[in-house]
Amino acid sequence: MRVSIVAAALAAAGMAFGVQAQEKAPKKGGGEMTFFVTSVGKGSGADLGGLEGADAHCNALAKAAGSKRTDWKAYLSTTAPGGDAGVNARERIGKGPWRNAKGVVVAGNVAQLHSGKAKISKETALSEKGEPTKGRGDTPNEHDILTGSDPMGMYSTAGGDTNCGNWAKSGEGSAIVGHHDLQGLKDTRHMKSWNSSHGSRGCSQDQLKASGGAGLFYCFAAK
Repeated sequence: MRVSIVAAALAAAGMAFGVQAQEKAPKKGGGEMTFFVTSVGKGSGADLGGLEGADAHCNALAKAAGSKRTDWKAYLSTTAPGGDAGVNARERIGKGPWRNAKGVVVAGNVAQLHSGKAKISKETALSEKGEPTKGRGDTPNEHDILTGSDPMGMYSTAGGDTNCGNWAKSGEGSAIVGHHDLQGLKDTRHMKSWNSSHGSRGCSQDQLKASGGAGLFYCFAAK
């Protein structure tokens, strides 16, 4: 009888430990994900169908990955003609916190996201499927992530085309990109920027590929 009681107690303790460990383990899957890099672009270079088309792409990929969220926003900035204020990427994505498909928090809020405390890197900038995004040293290199933004996540005032015609051009033009792997040809702060490294060679799919991109962009859950 005593052996049976001890065995039952040990079994109960084991079950309790298992439940506790399960609770402490980071949750995986689309349900908890609030940040990802698109696993694929739209296939037409930087012509994303404007912000609306880019947001729709984020939502479609997230849904396919199992996310039940419908509030996904592309981290993209736009400009307005005549010097009017454009749309800032940082103001589209909510307040945070944001975590990748494996539960790792990349930033707790907007200020942290645009500071040296952001945790976006090759290890954390995963796709909606929880897979790493190819970077410098991989074949092909796809570390150029479309943003059209300055380091603070605002639309660029540098002049010229910085967002491929507000994400509607797939030929001539240029868009500011960031490096999700924080790697570049030079050891400078621009090359190490996840959201504002340099301008693309053009807006077509082939031109984006030629400089280390694939028309990918960041998606954040806004609520």
